[in-house]
Amino acid sequence: MKNKEFLLSSWAIDHKKIIYVIISIFFILGINSYRTMPREDFPEVNDTRVFVTAVFPGNTAEDIERLIVDPLEEVLRGVSNMVNLTSKSEEDFAAITIEFDENITIDLAKQKTKDLVDGVVSGPDWPIFNNAKVEPSIFEFDFSELIPMLNISLIGDYPIEKLKEYAEFLEEKIERLPQIKAVDIRGIQDFEVEVAVDIYKMTASKISMNDVIKSIQDGNNTISSGSIIGDGKRRNVRLVGEIENPAELENFVIKSEKGAVYLSEIAKVSFKEKDPTSYARSFGNKVVLLDVKKRGGKNLIDASEKIRLIIKDLKKSYFPENLKIGVSNDQSSRTLNLINDFVNNIIFGVILVITVLMFFLGFRNSLFVGFAIPMSMFMSFALISMLGYTMNRMILFGLIMGLGMLVDNGIVVVENVYRLMEKEGMSRIQAAKAGIGEIAYPIIFSTATTVAAFVPLGSWPGVIGEFMIFFPITLSIVLGSSLIVALLFNSMLVSEFMQISDSEMSKKSLYRLTLILGGLGIILIFNKGEIRGIGTLMILITLSFWAYKYFIRKLAIKFQKTFLVWLENKYRKFLSFALSGSNPYKFLSGTFILLLSSFLLMGILPPKVEFFPSAEPNQIITYIEYPEGTSIYKTNKVTKEIENEIYSIINSEKYKYENFNFMIEDGVAQVGEGAGNTESDSGPSNEMPHKAKLVLSMREFKFREGLSSEKLRSEIQQKLKSKYPGLSISVEKDQTGPPVGYPINIEISGRDYDQLINTAESIKNFINIENVTGIEELKIDVNKNKPGLKVSLDRKKAGELGVSSSMVGRQLRASIFGGKAGIYKKQGDDYDINVRFEKKYRYDNNALFNQNVTFRDQATGKIKEVPIASMVSLKNTSSFSAIKHRNLSRVVTLYSPVLAGFNANEVVGKTKEILDNYDIPKGVSFKFTGEMEKQEENMAFLSIALLTAIGLIMLLLVFQFNSISKPIIILISIFLSFTGVLMGLIIFDMTFVIMMTMMGIIALSGIVVNNGVVLLDYIQLLIDRKKIELKIEEKEVLPIAHVKEEIINGGSARLRPVILTAITTILGLIPLSIGLNLDFFSLFSEWDPRIYLGGDNVAFWGPLAKTVIFGLSFATFLTLVIVPSIFLILYKLNLKIKKVF
Repeated sequence: MKNKEFLLSSWAIDHKKIIYVIISIFFILGINSYRTMPREDFPEVNDTRVFVTAVFPGNTAEDIERLIVDPLEEVLRGVSNMVNLTSKSEEDFAAITIEFDENITIDLAKQKTKDLVDGVVSGPDWPIFNNAKVEPSIFEFDFSELIPMLNISLIGDYPIEKLKEYAEFLEEKIERLPQIKAVDIRGIQDFEVEVAVDIYKMTASKISMNDVIKSIQDGNNTISSGSIIGDGKRRNVRLVGEIENPAELENFVIKSEKGAVYLSEIAKVSFKEKDPTSYARSFGNKVVLLDVKKRGGKNLIDASEKIRLIIKDLKKSYFPENLKIGVSNDQSSRTLNLINDFVNNIIFGVILVITVLMFFLGFRNSLFVGFAIPMSMFMSFALISMLGYTMNRMILFGLIMGLGMLVDNGIVVVENVYRLMEKEGMSRIQAAKAGIGEIAYPIIFSTATTVAAFVPLGSWPGVIGEFMIFFPITLSIVLGSSLIVALLFNSMLVSEFMQISDSEMSKKSLYRLTLILGGLGIILIFNKGEIRGIGTLMILITLSFWAYKYFIRKLAIKFQKTFLVWLENKYRKFLSFALSGSNPYKFLSGTFILLLSSFLLMGILPPKVEFFPSAEPNQIITYIEYPEGTSIYKTNKVTKEIENEIYSIINSEKYKYENFNFMIEDGVAQVGEGAGNTESDSGPSNEMPHKAKLVLSMREFKFREGLSSEKLRSEIQQKLKSKYPGLSISVEKDQTGPPVGYPINIEISGRDYDQLINTAESIKNFINIENVTGIEELKIDVNKNKPGLKVSLDRKKAGELGVSSSMVGRQLRASIFGGKAGIYKKQGDDYDINVRFEKKYRYDNNALFNQNVTFRDQATGKIKEVPIASMVSLKNTSSFSAIKHRNLSRVVTLYSPVLAGFNANEVVGKTKEILDNYDIPKGVSFKFTGEMEKQEENMAFLSIALLTAIGLIMLLLVFQFNSISKPIIILISIFLSFTGVLMGLIIFDMTFVIMMTMMGIIALSGIVVNNGVVLLDYIQLLIDRKKIELKIEEKEVLPIAHVKEEIINGGSARLRPVILTAITTILGLIPLSIGLNLDFFSLFSEWDPRIYLGGDNVAFWGPLAKTVIFGLSFATFLTLVIVPSIFLILYKLNLKIKKVF
C-alpha cells in the first residue's frame, strides 16, 4: 500500500534551499522585532469612554446639576452604542462620562457626543459666563496616558520662582519627545499679577472694581493703527501700550475727575504665585514634582532612557550643582525587569524541555524539536510586531504558555519519523514524507482545536476584555507558528539530518572543539559585560559536550533502551488489563466517581475566591480626605503629621541595612491637585484641596530580603486606625489590572438626594454595628457638609435704588474670586492680571458686604453709591459636596477597600448577609457594584466562553473524524480532566482566581484535545490497515479481538509522544507556577544567578499555570487509559447496534 503524503511537507523536503531562505528571513525579522517592539507593563487598552467637562465658577453642585448636567444628560441618553452614562456635579465643575460598546470607534463616539453637546450649547437657555457661553470640553482618555510613567523631583534651596523656571525648562525639553504626551508640574503654582485693592481707599475715591478692571484693560494694549506712506516707504503704525513690568500698573490713572487717582493709591501690585492648589514632598522634603505621562503606543523604556539622558545633559549644562534631581516611580524599570524575568523563564523552560527531549529522542533528534522553540518565537515576534502590538506581560505570558505547547507538533513529527526509520527500516526522506503524511491532518486539527478554545475569548466585553484579549491572540499566533515550523521546517530538517543511532563524538573532535571554543571562551571571560557572558557560554558549551560524552549520553541511552522499553511493556500490559472484560466500564465509572467526588469536596471544603490575582504591592498608597470645604492649608498640615507616622514605620531597623532602606525606593506626598484616588476619582476632576495622598514605591521584589510589602501595608493600616477623627484615611495598594472599582461598593439610588445620603449613613452604621472583619473603613462618596453662605437680594429695595442682581453678583465675584483685567507677557509666557480685594479684606464679611456698589445713575448722570449690606440678607448653609448620576438616576456610593490579608469575596459575602436584614426606605434601592459586579459579569462570560469553546472543538472534531463517537470521546476526556484541576485546588489549598483559573480551564480544554486527537486518529489508521490486511470491507466492523490489539498497538506507538507533550508543557510552565527566577544574563556575564522565589509574575500568572499543570497531569492518564477504554466501549456499542439493525 502506498503511503500517503502531505503535499506541503513533501514540497519542503524537495526544496530545501527555499526553506533555508525562509528560515533565515524569519530569524532576522524575529530578532529585529524583539529589539524594536515598544515595551510596556500592561497592554495598550482602547478606552471606550468619552468625557464631557464644563467649568462654571460661582455655582453650587445643585446649580451645576440643574444648569449643566441635566440638559446634557437629557440629549446624551439617546446617543447610539452607549452602554453607561454617569455624571458628577461639583461646585463650579461638571463631568459626564459616556461609556460606549466595542462596536464603535472612539473617534466616532467622540464626534457623536460633540454633535449632541453643541446642539444643547447653541440653545438660548445655556448659561453664560464672562459674556460668553460656558464651553464644554469633550475628550477621551488612554489608560497608559492617565498614570504617570515616572516622577521627577527637584529639591534645592532656591526662590520659588527659580525652581519654577527650572521645572518649566525641564518640562519643555521632555515634552518635545515624541513618546511623551504631557508633563504636569506639582507642588508649585502658576504666577499671576495681583492687583490687591484696599476696599476703604477705593470707596473713599468713589471708584468701583469695574473702573479698576476697565482702566487696566484699556491701558494695557498694543494696537495696530494701520500704515502711512511717505518718502516712498510704507510704515506700519503701532501704539505700544502693553506693560513690560508689573510695577508700571501703579502709574495707571483710574479716575481723573476732580484730580487724578493712580492705581498705586488704592491698590498694591505684585507678581506672585497664585493661591496654592497643590503641595508636594519627597520623604518630607519640599519638592517640585513633575508627573511625566507617556503617549499611547510609544516605547516606555526608550522614553525613560531619553528622559534620563536629558536630565544628565541638563545637570552638566544648565542646572546648578546643588540642585538635586531625582527620578522615582519609573514604570520602565519594573517593565524591563518583568520582561527580563519572562525571558529568563523562557530560557529556563527551553533548557528543561530540551533536556527531557534528549533523554527520550537522543541529542541530535532533540535539537530538531528544540529548534521549534526559538523558530516559533521568532515567527511570533515578527507577526506580533506587524500587528502593531507592544511587548507587555500579556503578550509575554502568551509566549510562555505556548512554550510547552509549541513543541507538541514537533514532537509528534520527529517521533513518528524516528519510529518509521527505526521499526520499518525506511530511509530518511521516505520516513519523513510518510511519517508526516500520517500525522499532518491530525496535528493541524489538534492545533485548530487548541486555538478554537481561545476564540470565544476574543468577544470578551468591556475594558477587561480589551486587557485580556492579547493572551489568546498571542497563543494563537504561537501555535500557528509552531504548526508551520513542524510541517515545513522540521520536515525538511529531519529528512536531511535525522539518525536512528546517536553517534558518539570522537576524542579528537572533542579536543579540537575544546581548544577552539573553550580557548576562546577563556580569553573572553577576562572582559566585562556581554563579552564575558559570551565567553562563559562558550566554556559551558564545551563542558556540556564533555559531560554528554562521558555521562549524559550513557544515561540517555540507558533511559531509551531500558526504561522506555520497560515503560512501554508495562503500559501494554496495563492497557490490556484495562480493556479486558468489564474493566473499561469500571475504569470509566471510577473516573466519573472521582470527578463527582472532586465537586463534592469543593462544596465541603470551598476554596477562597478572588476576582483578579492578588500580588504583593509595588506601591502602598495612603489616601487622606477631609470633608468637602476644608482648606488646603489644613489638609497639608495633617498630611505632614501622617507622613511622620508612616516614615517612623518604614525607617525601622527591619527595613534597613545600615543606612540603606531595601524596602522603599521613594515616598512622595501630594496635597490638592494630583491627589485623587484612581478608583473613586477616575476621569476628569476639579481641584481637591481637601484631599492628599502619600505614595510609597517599593524596590524590586528580589531586593526586599523576603519581607512582605503587604504586611507593611497592614502595619500602616494598624498605625493610622482611628487615630485622626473626622479624617478619612485609606491605605491601599496599586492596581494589578484594569480598574474595576472597590471590593465593597454599594450603590444607592433614588430621587431625593438628602434621603440617599441619610440611607447611606444608616447602612454604614448598620454594617459597623455588626463589626464585619476585613472592612478597612466605609466611606460615602458625597455628603451635605460643604459650608456655604447664601446671599439673598431684596429685589424691591435694589430695584428702587437702581441696582440689579447681576451688578451685586459681579462685584462680589470680583472682590473674592477676582476679575481678569488682561495679560502680562514675560519671556514668551502669559500671566493673568487679576484684580481682587486684599487678602485681609477678601475673607472679611464686614468689608465684603459693607462695600458700595458704585455706578453712574443714568437718570441724573451722577455717581451713585449703594452699600451691598442694605440690599441683602445672609444665611449660613451647607450644600452637597457633589451630586452623582448613573443613567440619569441620582446615586450615592458606599465603599471600602479590604484590609491586608483578608479575602474580598468573603468580606462581601458577610456584608450581603447582614444587609439582607436591612429595611430599605421606600423609593430607594441599592446594589453591589464595583469589583463584585465586574466579577459576576466576567464569571458569566467565561462560563459561556468555556461552553462555546467546547462546542467549537466538537464541531472541528466532527469535521476531522466524520464521526460523532470520536468527538464524544474527546468531550468526555475534557470534562474528566477538570478532576485534576479541582483536586489540585483542594489538595494545595489554592485560591480560585476567577480571571486566571477560568482562563486556565479554557486553555486546558484546548490542550487536552491534542493528544486525544492524534491517538484516536492513529488507532483508526491501524484499524483501517488491519481491515485491508484481512480483506474486510470498509463498511464492515473489525472483530473485537483485533480492535483490542490495534488499540493497544496504537496506545504503545503514541505513548512516548503523549508523555513527552505533557511533560514539556508542564515543564515550560513550572518556572512560572512556582516563581523560580534565575537571571541567565547575569549568571553568564557576572557569574551571579540572582536566584529568588516569587514576584509579580507568579502572583499574576501562577494560578493559570497551576490550573493547566494539574489538569494536564490527570489528562495524560485519561489519554493513555480512559480514551482507549471509551473507544472500545463505543465500538462494542456500535457492533451491537449493527447486529440489531
